[in-house]
Amino acid sequence: MTKYRIAVLPGDGIGEEVIREGLKVLEAAAEEYGFDFETKLFPFGADHYLATGETMPESVFTEFLDFNAVYMGAIGDPRVETGLLEHAIIGGTRFKLDLYINLRPVKLYAERLCPLKGKQPKDVDMVFVRENTEDAYTRIGGIFKEGTADEIAMATMIYTRKGCERAIRYAFDTARKRDRKKLLLIDKANAIRAQDIWTRTFAEVAVEYPDVETDHAYIDAACMWMLKNPEWFDVAVCPNIFGDIITDLGAMLQGGLGVAASGNLHPGRVSMFEPIHGSAPKYRGQNVANPIAAIMAASMMLDYLGQEAATRKIERVVAHNIENETIPSLSAGALPTDEIGDLIAAGVRGPAAALERGA
Repeated sequence: MTKYRIAVLPGDGIGEEVIREGLKVLEAAAEEYGFDFETKLFPFGADHYLATGETMPESVFTEFLDFNAVYMGAIGDPRVETGLLEHAIIGGTRFKLDLYINLRPVKLYAERLCPLKGKQPKDVDMVFVRENTEDAYTRIGGIFKEGTADEIAMATMIYTRKGCERAIRYAFDTARKRDRKKLLLIDKANAIRAQDIWTRTFAEVAVEYPDVETDHAYIDAACMWMLKNPEWFDVAVCPNIFGDIITDLGAMLQGGLGVAASGNLHPGRVSMFEPIHGSAPKYRGQNVANPIAAIMAASMMLDYLGQEAATRKIERVVAHNIENETIPSLSAGALPTDEIGDLIAAGVRGPAAALERGA
C-alpha cells in the first residue's frame, strides 16, 4: 500500500477548522482508493509567534523535504504586523523549497455561483500557471526615510530566463493534457519592457509545442476579456504579481474565495497546497467557515501525488453537492464547517452513481 507523509500547517484563524475537514476527506479517499498517509502537525502561526517570538525556523524547511507534501490552512492575524507571518511562512515555504509554480484552477460548479449573467459551468473552466518565486515578491527594495517628507519606497521586479522558461514549459505541458490545448501568455511587456523576456521566451518555447494553440494578451486586456468572455480561456501563464491579481478575479467567477484552491509546486519534489482565502479570524472557533477550498486543496494534493481517481471523485462530490444545493451557499454559516466535511467524506465513500446530475 502506498503511504504518503504530509506536513500539516493549519496556521491562523479558521485554518485549523478547514484543514481538519480536508483531512477528514483525505481519510475517506484513502479508505476508498487503497492508499495511506501519516501527518505531522506544525504549530507555526500567530499564536506560536506571540508566545515564543518565533515565526518559522530554518530547520522546518529542511524537514519539509522529508515529506511528500505540505498542507497549509491560512496565515495572517491582526495581532501581528501585516506581512510578517505571510512572508516568513507562506513566502518562506515557496522560496526555500523553490516552489516555482503556483497552479490555480478556476472551475465553476453551478451557474448560480457565477456573478456573470448567463455563464454556465462549461463557460468557466480554466487553469492559471503563475510564476511563483520572482517578480516584485523577492522583496528587493524597501523604504528609506520612513515617515518624513523625503520618504522613498522602492520595489524591484526580477525576471530570469530560467524562471520564465520553467513556468512557461509547465504551462505548455498543462495545456497539452487538456482537451482544448490552448495557452495564453499574459504580461505587460508594452509598458514594462523588462517583461519582454516573457514574450520572447514564450515564443521560443512554443516552437516545441506545435499541437498547442497560443495567444498573447496584456494584463489589462486579459482582465477585461475574462469578464466578458471567460469561455475563451483554457490555460494561461503569467508573471507572479499579475498572476496573484488575476487569479483572485478568477476565483470570483467560480463563486468566491471559499471554493478556490492552489498548489505551490516544484514538479517532482515536495510541494505545498492551500486554500486561497484568508484566515478570517473573526470566524475562528465558531464552526461556520466554509471548508470547500481546503477540501479542494487536498484534492489537488492527491492529484499531484498520483491519486487521480481519488481527485476526480472528490471533485465530483463537491460539484454534486453544490449543483443540488445540499450545500446551499459558499458563505460562512451556510452549513456548519464539520457538517460540510462529513457530507463530502460520505460522498467520497459512496457509490459513483449517486453523483449523477440531479440525483
